[in-house]
Order: sequence, then structure tokens, then C-alpha cells
Amino acid sequence: MIDITYNALTVEKTAIALGYFDGLHQGHVYVIGKALSQKGLKPAVFTFNCDTTLPKFAKQEDIISFENKREMLEKMGVEYLYAPDYAEVCGLSCEEFVSEILVKRLNVGFTCCGESFRFGKGGKGDPKKLCELSEKYGFTAYIAEDVCLDGEPISSTRIRELIRDGNIEQANRLLGYELSFKLPVIHGNEIGRTLSFPTINQIIPSTNVIPRFGVYKSFVQVDGKNLRGITNIGIRPTVGKNDEIIMETHILNFSGDLYGKNIAVSLCGFLREEKKFADLRALKEQIARDVKNTL
Repeated sequence: MIDITYNALTVEKTAIALGYFDGLHQGHVYVIGKALSQKGLKPAVFTFNCDTTLPKFAKQEDIISFENKREMLEKMGVEYLYAPDYAEVCGLSCEEFVSEILVKRLNVGFTCCGESFRFGKGGKGDPKKLCELSEKYGFTAYIAEDVCLDGEPISSTRIRELIRDGNIEQANRLLGYELSFKLPVIHGNEIGRTLSFPTINQIIPSTNVIPRFGVYKSFVQVDGKNLRGITNIGIRPTVGKNDEIIMETHILNFSGDLYGKNIAVSLCGFLREEKKFADLRALKEQIARDVKNTL
């Protein structure tokens, strides 16, 4: 996938999926799939870098990081990515957005978006306006209907609520994949080693939606292998010294040094709430039960 955001490369005729795509859930995948299916056109995505570029009034807690989004789009088969700073396009009128970005920069032949997509200064442009401008500028515009699950539209708002509630299984159903955090492994207090349950420690950025504090079944990607794990998210009330939110994962049947590496941890099931134990012995006994419950 070629990032042409700050690249003057002239692109071939494209089919562009438009959207923030903050979670790349099944509804987003449906929209992007329309761009991928256009024969004779190169699939492209117009989006924003959710880590840095949206103004405070527009920012919400991210479901996935921009790095994760990039990786997933590339695996889907997207060939061109255009993700400008919000400030670079927010002042464009609806027609300027179409003429300058879609037509001149991205050489559009086909574009698709969801029913909630907005563009142009003040968000005045909607899918109907996009269709009107597509006729003027000679490309096809497709408006995708909401994708529903269990009788309700799949939305990022709905998924965030499920994650905050610890209903990770249902959140994963709506996403279409297991919620994953790919983060650097940092040094911790290494108490897990003294309990015979060594862990990797990672800090979840404050810009991400934070799952309900507690213990989760997980899978950990290490050197191309998908290993079982048990992950605690929270402030570690038994051994923690501050309120920093830590994701602490014990990888089953693994030994090795992962410090400094970016490791992906995927949550697949909620086991119990985080709680404070009377002593380290009680904590060790509970971890052993948690590990048994992951099998």
C-alpha cells in the first residue's frame, strides 16, 4: 500500500472509500469492500490519522490506533492511502473537496461512503451532495446502507460501549475481529516473575477506548505465532503504585525477552473484575485459577 498523503505521485484511476474508519468494523469493511471490488480501478482510502489530526471537539476514544488501521487496510488489499491532517481539508467547501482532493489528487473514478459520512467546511456535505457533485465531475458515487447485527446497525459508538462494559465477545462480533492493542513492551516491577507468572507490560494510550478493568482471555502475537495469554487491564491495586493504566499479560508456555518490541495482544473473553488481594500469595492463587480458566 502506498501512502500518498505527502507524496506527489500521480495515481491511476481509483475507487475511493471515504470515512474516518476508526474501528474498521464490519460496516466499514463493507464500504471499503465496494472500492476493492471495482474492476479496472485501484482501491484507495481517504481517511484521517486518528492519532493526531482531529480537533478536540471531534475526537473520540479510538478503537484502534492509526498504525493498526494502516496495517489492516493493507492486508485488505487497499493500494493507496490518503490521510491528511484535518486542518488541511476542513476549510474546503464541498465542491473544493471533490475537485481538489478526489478528482485532482486521487484521480477518482468511483467513490463510496456510509450514510453518516460528512465532508466540506462545517460538515455541510452529505451523501446526497456527494452524488450531485459526482454527476458534475464524472465519477460514480455509491452510498452504502448500514450493516446490521442482531437487528441494530453496527456503529463505533455501540462498540465503544461494549468495550467499556467488558462485553468483549460482543464487541468482537461487531468488529469482525478480536480487539487488539499493538504496543511496545515496557519494564515493570517484575513481581509477576516472583509469582511464577512473568508478564509483559504495556501502556494503553489515553486516546484509546479503555476496556473495563479486569482480567481477559487473550492471544499474543510473538514471532508469527499466536500464543494464549491472560491479560489484566487496570491499575493493579495489589501491587501498583499509581493510577497509570497498565495492560499486563502472562503468555502461557512462553519464555523470552520482549522488552522494547511492539507486541499485539488481542482480547477474546472477560474473566473477572480487577480486585485487590490481601497479599501476594492470594494473588498468585487467583492467577493460577485464571490461567486454568483460559484453557
